[in-house]
Amino acid sequence: MTQSFGERMRAALQAQGPLCVGIDPHAELLAAWGLSDDASGVREFGLRTVEAAAGRVGVVKPQVSFFERFGSRGYASLEDVLAAARDAGLIVIADAKRGDIGSTMDDYASAWLTPGSPLEADALTVNPFLGVGALDGAFALAARHGKGLFVLATTSNPEAERLQRSTGPTGASVSADIIGEVSARNTDVSGAGEWGSFGFVIGATVDWTGAGIAPFLPLAPVLAPGFGTQGAAPADLRRRFGIVSEAVIASESRSILSAGPADIAAAIDARAAEYREVVSV
Repeated sequence: MTQSFGERMRAALQAQGPLCVGIDPHAELLAAWGLSDDASGVREFGLRTVEAAAGRVGVVKPQVSFFERFGSRGYASLEDVLAAARDAGLIVIADAKRGDIGSTMDDYASAWLTPGSPLEADALTVNPFLGVGALDGAFALAARHGKGLFVLATTSNPEAERLQRSTGPTGASVSADIIGEVSARNTDVSGAGEWGSFGFVIGATVDWTGAGIAPFLPLAPVLAPGFGTQGAAPADLRRRFGIVSEAVIASESRSILSAGPADIAAAIDARAAEYREVVSV
């Protein structure tokens, strides 16, 4: 039987630690790396990052928008980066934040999560704010193919606070209701004691009490952007995430990528070691 995405992620975090390297080829980073600001440049940037990350971390997260801005050629570059990362044994989270209804959402999921698809990734970030039920086709497809989803639950951008912290239908916050609905779906498809394959995006700088989500134990991976340049440090991981610390995927991009092509491998080694020390205590 194929191992579920949740259990694959659990094994990767236990073996390699929490660090996830974001592949975010900003125009400024391309220039700093001596690469052209075009589809060829983002391809080279992505492939070099994959090469540096392989064997040093378990997870990478390409940000789709930085490739998408170059149209079909950018997507062709992204396809090469996704394939190279998966061939290197890395778990690949496509950060596309897709969210829609009906067959439209189903086809988004099919594009990113179907084995053999040109854009195949191991997991996809998704937006539940058209209703968690609108993602049911994506949940079903992910479970069928041993893939994962990361559902936006509590993000750290200030524009989201009013919506995400407002009262949902159960009387809890909208974020808490999302976590509850997704957790119920994990229970339906996961074995006893297994991590669910439907994880959550929770910003590393979020105040859990203010967001109305403390305490909870999701038994699913938590993708945590906000480490590094955005302000959270490895030493903050246990303090911020408490009992779910072992499930946290700490995403960093610019803080590592700014080391440049000659030093990125050393930067990954150093940062990964910091995280492993934190979670081993």
